Amino acid sequence: MFLMIKRSLLVALWFIFLTFPLVVIRVNTVEQVIEWRWMNMVAVGIGAFVINMIRMHMVARKARALPGPKKSAKIGELWNKLVTTPRLLNPTLGTVALLTLAFPMLVSAYGLQTMISALIFIMLGLGLNVVVGLAGLLDLGYVAFYAVGAYAYALLNYHFGISFWIALPIGALMGSAFGILLGIPVLRLRGDYLAIVTLGFGEIIRLLLENWDDLTFGPSGIGNIPGPTLLGQELSLTDSRVFIYYIVVALVLFTIFVVNRVQNSRLGRSWVALREDETACQAMGIDRMKVKLTAFAVGATWAGMAGVIFAANTTFINPKSFEFWESVLILAIVVLGGQGSILGVILAAFVLKLLPEYVRGLGEYRMLFFGLAMVYIMVFRPLGFIPSTRRKYEFQGIEELEEA
Repeated sequence: MFLMIKRSLLVALWFIFLTFPLVVIRVNTVEQVIEWRWMNMVAVGIGAFVINMIRMHMVARKARALPGPKKSAKIGELWNKLVTTPRLLNPTLGTVALLTLAFPMLVSAYGLQTMISALIFIMLGLGLNVVVGLAGLLDLGYVAFYAVGAYAYALLNYHFGISFWIALPIGALMGSAFGILLGIPVLRLRGDYLAIVTLGFGEIIRLLLENWDDLTFGPSGIGNIPGPTLLGQELSLTDSRVFIYYIVVALVLFTIFVVNRVQNSRLGRSWVALREDETACQAMGIDRMKVKLTAFAVGATWAGMAGVIFAANTTFINPKSFEFWESVLILAIVVLGGQGSILGVILAAFVLKLLPEYVRGLGEYRMLFFGLAMVYIMVFRPLGFIPSTRRKYEFQGIEELEEA
């Protein structure tokens, strides 16, 4: 008990040190004075102490508990039971489908815009999940493919009048091409070296967008990007947002279908083998170079399509929309959701995109509590919200096979 109190006090002091400039010091620009909010420091210290005591108590109780099925395994079993039981699955899917179709009529314009953003990040998370979650290739420049898709539509529409429906597959193809372009120089890299090169690639794309004024219009960006048309007819801004919502929903469902099929295919198993042990993967006869290039190409395809939708939805883009922190957010969605888990990525995208928007009332403490929540999740669920379940093949025995 004494050790728990000692460690909790150290944690409380550390949190006070980290949050001191944010929660204690406040500059009053009107009266030109500095306000010292010492009660906030006390609240942070007490909160950190109590939370850490609870955490250590739960960890100790978990260590003393009898061995049994893990909570993540139970969640996986419940999900498999839901998917394989028609009397449970059909009503659930019906309810979700009705809520999805009626969502634009139930929320405000701001709520609809927030949901569209969350759905776009589901596409981005599932695309990066192929590269990071399945193939095990740490990509810190994934936002570059997102930018390629957005600028492809904006520039093609500005110079040649290309419509949204034609630009959507073009954005996907350009994202895939840039994914291969990135994959070729990093074929022999792994781990930290791969992360540094992909980070550099993302920064190169951003700097090109900022400084190549003759092509990308630099920091000024590109505006008046038209939305999708319906049967050749242009829509109003409100109707266009609703139409984009249904388009994104359809593309998310298509993404889930494709990623799930590819994940369970021979190519998906090759990605998993590459993630687990690259040397053993090559020793088993798998073309390591081809598998890596395919992972980058497939993952970048969805980022290119998401970029086209983003440009059509916002009607204005500039390089500030595609900074490094966007890549960090997409990577956080994959890690928090569970690498290789489709359902986990969807849940994490909703949490990371919707939760900060609906707690804006907390003001300057919003991101502080949000960061603490992320730390808490990774401490108690290091494999993510819903870890991916591995397929298991059990040998039944010769006698059981003969009876079958």
